[in-house]
Amino acid sequence: MTLDLNAKCPCGSGKTLDSCCLPKIQGKSKAATAEELLRARYTAFATGEVEYIIKTHHSRTAKDLSREEVEQWSKNSEWLGLTIHNKDKGEATDETGIIEFHVRYQARDKKKPTDHYERSVFEKEGGQWKFVDAEGAESGTPIRRTEPKIGRNDPCSCGSGKKYKKCCGLTAEA
Repeated sequence: MTLDLNAKCPCGSGKTLDSCCLPKIQGKSKAATAEELLRARYTAFATGEVEYIIKTHHSRTAKDLSREEVEQWSKNSEWLGLTIHNKDKGEATDETGIIEFHVRYQARDKKKPTDHYERSVFEKEGGQWKFVDAEGAESGTPIRRTEPKIGRNDPCSCGSGKKYKKCCGLTAEA
């Protein structure tokens, strides 16, 4: 797959692929937070970069991972969007984090998109964020915020220095 480096990153950050997730996938930089890792893993699914998905799985649960299933899901789906609903920890100074999110994708052999809700657990291993495990999250389950809601004019939590409405809020409001 040929990637357009100037295209918007599939993770929904509003940044270009080359300035967002691609450096992480290519090993040029590391995810500073659990959310950055989640976004990069989503982008890896969307771009067929299965090796990154395998590499960022925690060693404690990696035995449960099927490369063939990951590759099939990645390459036989059109990835339509990622929405993060809730985060508990997972910042650069934390050792663990939990993120609740929603992914929309369409399997190439299906007529309708699928909504996938998940609560993922992340831990640092060797100082790097890794995906540990996940459980399904129901779409009807109320999401409880552990942090205050980010206002449109607040600084964006991704660290870009921009206002939320001009950065990650662009995709959240779309």
